[in-house]
Amino acid sequence: MSRGPAAILAAAWLGLALTASGQAASGVLPPDRAPSAHADGEGGGALPEPLPAEARLIAVGAALTDTVCALGAGGRLIATDDGGRELPETAHLPSVGYARTLSAEGLLALAPDALLVGPEAGPPAVLQQVRAAGLRVIVLPLEASEDGACARLRAVAALLGRPERGEELVDELQRELSGLRAALARRDGPAPRVLFLYARSATSLHAAGRGTPGDAMLTLAGATNALADVEGYTLLSPEAAVSAAPEALVVPARSLEVMGGLEALSAHPGLSLTPAVREGRIVALDELLLLGFGPATGRAARLLAARLDPELALADPAGDRPAAPAGSPGAR
Repeated sequence: MSRGPAAILAAAWLGLALTASGQAASGVLPPDRAPSAHADGEGGGALPEPLPAEARLIAVGAALTDTVCALGAGGRLIATDDGGRELPETAHLPSVGYARTLSAEGLLALAPDALLVGPEAGPPAVLQQVRAAGLRVIVLPLEASEDGACARLRAVAALLGRPERGEELVDELQRELSGLRAALARRDGPAPRVLFLYARSATSLHAAGRGTPGDAMLTLAGATNALADVEGYTLLSPEAAVSAAPEALVVPARSLEVMGGLEALSAHPGLSLTPAVREGRIVALDELLLLGFGPATGRAARLLAARLDPELALADPAGDRPAAPAGSPGAR
């Protein structure tokens, strides 16, 4: 017997609440940004009402905006934030600014029916202000994991009245990761020792320790975090880089640009002495792929795994046919 919309939304919201509580415990977010699994400021784990099909929406956060578009509901968006506008599907939309520095006036001036935000959106006072003005604010927390990505997909799909499409995306994500795990189980030799880097400025290079989205993505891709003994993100010192001795570096493409390019990153004190730089094993991928944990999580993990290990024999996620190794002439 098929479930009604209310039951689907309740199940999706319960999954999101459970993964969000795991995120808060794991330290993925700073303590003052702990996620909430409720909507409209009601608290108490209250379930939001599904959004009407004609609702005018603003999505804040590139991963959340990407999820709305992947569900086929991009046409309902009337605006997004600076990060969301970097997506081809939403580049034409007006921006409400940077996700962490939203303006109540700017949001309300667009007359949306609902605001969809991730846990990074703020300041909190602005969200309270727009709630007080009658705007629905729906917070969709995210755990950086396979379960978290699937729970958020289902929750957004239920809110938008597209649960079937949501399940299609979840199935695709899980199929891709299942195939990756099978390939990793067949791999000869140890997992590569990797340092995940993130640059906030040309002079501020951080490395991802345990409990971070970067660490979670390395785990999905079958890599060992060279900084697993450190909690959270830490400013990378030359001594720490040499001590970590990574065999490969992974960096979001935007961070590489902030650092001044590949040569500048390779010349960073400490990194220049690592096996990763000596052997030229630096992987730069789109930040949304690496850290978004949205609909493309499975594809992102497979792509990263293939870049870290060109000999990895990944099967085609659409079937059982083995794909060409990433370094072979037949691979893309």
